[in-house]
Order: sequence, then C-alpha cells, then structure tokens
Amino acid sequence: MLFADRADAGRRLAEALGPLAQSGPVVLGLPRGGVPVAFRVAQELGAPLDVIVVRKLGVPRHPELGFGAIGEGGVRVISEDIVRRAGVSEFDIASVQQAEETELARRAGAFRGDRPRIPLEGRTVVIVDDGIATGATALAACAVARAQGAAHVVLAVPVAPPSAAARLREEADELVCLSAPAGFSAVGEWYRDFEQTPDEEVVTLLARAARHSGPRLTSDVLVEAGGVDLPGTLTPAGDSGALVVFAHGSGSSRHSPRNRSVAAALNRAGLGTLLFDLLTTDEEAEGGHVFDISALSGRLVDAAAWVRDHSPGPLGVFGASTGAAAALQAAAVVGADRDTGIGAVVSRGGRPDLAGARLGEVRSPTLLLVGSRDTEVLDLNRRAQAELRCESRLDVIPGATHLFEEPGTLDRVAERARDWFTGHLTGRTA
Repeated sequence: MLFADRADAGRRLAEALGPLAQSGPVVLGLPRGGVPVAFRVAQELGAPLDVIVVRKLGVPRHPELGFGAIGEGGVRVISEDIVRRAGVSEFDIASVQQAEETELARRAGAFRGDRPRIPLEGRTVVIVDDGIATGATALAACAVARAQGAAHVVLAVPVAPPSAAARLREEADELVCLSAPAGFSAVGEWYRDFEQTPDEEVVTLLARAARHSGPRLTSDVLVEAGGVDLPGTLTPAGDSGALVVFAHGSGSSRHSPRNRSVAAALNRAGLGTLLFDLLTTDEEAEGGHVFDISALSGRLVDAAAWVRDHSPGPLGVFGASTGAAAALQAAAVVGADRDTGIGAVVSRGGRPDLAGARLGEVRSPTLLLVGSRDTEVLDLNRRAQAELRCESRLDVIPGATHLFEEPGTLDRVAERARDWFTGHLTGRTA
C-alpha cells in the first residue's frame, strides 16, 4: 500500500477508524510527522486534536536503550526489569529525567502555545503516527496516555513492520495498522511525498484544529417558505461560512437517517447544514405534493433566502429523490453566484429528470450519485446529465441500490458529497 502523502494516509486511517466516532475520542498526534496524519483523522471523526509529547528515558552511556518514558502532567513510566538488568541507579534515573523534563516542556510549549492539554481521563484516545520503525516512541506514548487516565488506547498508523506491529498490539488496547509489509525497511518508502514536517506546520495544524473543535450547537428552527413555517434542524457553518441545505424526497423528512448521516460528515468537514421539511404534515398526508416540483423548488428558493439572512456565505443544496429535481430547478432560478445563488448541487439517488426543461438553465456545478444496482434511476440520471449545460459529474456507487442500504455505500456518498461541496463552496479539498 502506497500513500500519496500524510493527508492521504490520514484519510485512509480515518475510514478504518470510523466506528470510533461514536465514542467521542480524543486524537493525539505524535510530533512531528504524525500530526498531519492525525489532523485528517480528527477532521473525519469530528474529534478534538492534540499532541502527545513523550520523552524516552535512556540508559546512561546506552541512550538508545530506554528504561522508561515521561509525559506531560508529571507522568513517568519505568521498566523495572530494564532498570535492574542495566544497573540504572536512582541517581541516574533522576538525572536523566530532569534533563528530559526540560526538553519535554520546551516542545509542548512550542507546539501547543498557551492552550491547555486536552484531558484524557476516561476517554477513548487515538494515538496517530505517520508510520512505525522500531515502535519505541509509540509504545511510550501508549503507556503515557494510559497513565494520564485514558480508558481505551488505540494506536493508529498507516504502516509498520510486522515485528513492531506484534509488539504494539500487546501495549495498545487496539492497533489499527493499514499495512505491515514483510519487506519493510523505512517508513518513507511507503509514501510518494514524505517531506519532513517542520515545527511551524505542527503549530498551524493544532491551531486550526483548536478553532474548529468548539461545539457547533444544532438547533431546531422554523423556515419561512411558500407562505408556511417549515420545521428544520440547523447546524451553523464553520470558519468557511459555507452551508448546505438538504431537500428530501418523497416519503422522507428532516429526520431521514440517510440524510442525517451525510449531514454529519459535512459538519465534520466544517460545513453547516440545514435539514428541513419541504411539506407540512397535512401536505405529506395528501401524497401528491411530493411530485409538484415547481412548488417544492419555490420553497427551496425561499429557504435559500432564509438561510442567507441567518448565515451569509456560500450555499449548496443536497437533494434526494424528488428533492434533487427541486434543487436543480431552484439552482436554475437563483443562479450560481457565490453571494446570491447556489454554489453547488449534489443529488443522491435523485430524479433530476423531473426538473424538465430547467435542466439546461442550471449553472451550479452538479454531482449526480446513483447506485449501480438502481438501474432505472441510473438511466434517468444519464439522460438528465446530457441536458445539463453546467459542470457536472455522474458517479456510480458500486453495489448500491436506491436507498444505499448496503454496507459502506452511504459512506461513499458522504465522502463524495463532502469533497464536491468543500471544493466548490470553499475552494479547498476536504
């Protein structure tokens, strides 16, 4: 397995670590090279990011042999067996520890500044490095995290030699290692780009993570659209100011678990979201309103104006089923201007064909996501894409049916929607 760079390694690690997101973990990067990997992991998991600064305590005259390690908060881990076999005296222990404590404090202060260390007591802790050679530092980090009160220690690395991986499994509660090649000789050979990570990059990434880790409180709102108040759930935008409105399809609502799952992935990437009901309870009960695309798109246009009053910034729309047609018609009406229009559209298992003649008027970049086994809808999307005169892409999700209920398929939807919106609304990759 070859990684493009540390960000790519972090993205792939995050996929493997996805189930941990529900446990509210803390992600700790081993400086320096582990921090860019950990930054991406923390983004994907929606978790706070910090560094774990450890210093090995080396045997005098044989410093490559560690008899223990120290970490922040006065934590010290000693191997009594090595102390005994190497003949390390109490004076030696105190002398080595004093020197290493000075360096530990200097490095922690340089990386974190005046921000406090994130407490680990009772938390699931994910320790991330860009790869393992001998494993000595990672082993010390696991021991220090546990001594600092971590309830469950997960060590996550892109690559490690099989022998080191075996040792690490004994120290960590859980090891996530994407590749343990028999021919391992150095971490860098498994990356196309393995430039040294400077201290300045570590400081910048930690500061960015700190700005994004504050709580963004979800709130219940009433959206004024089409002359009625429609209930919705609003999660404010992050620093980019970009927000995505969800337009659900027939038989669905703002409570749709599929849309909520996608929205959570967008929130972790720093995007705001608004999930709201396009129809009132009475209208849903009558049934026919779900195919009145003109009325639905009118309400979506009103909702977009409501959003701009409350959260000015780049705006995208995620549409499912008939909601996708409403999204495209709304985009045709308001245009693609960054300040006043809809900057990007994503359709999940949508019916863009129901937008009819307005398809040719859409200028917002449009991504169509369809399951490979949803053959009828896939054909309708291909025909609709041929009518579009804007930037567009049709992505077929292998093995997925209309509702994307197959394992992993909805995750692919969330990832591609996230990348489309971040690219077109914020100008950055996720």
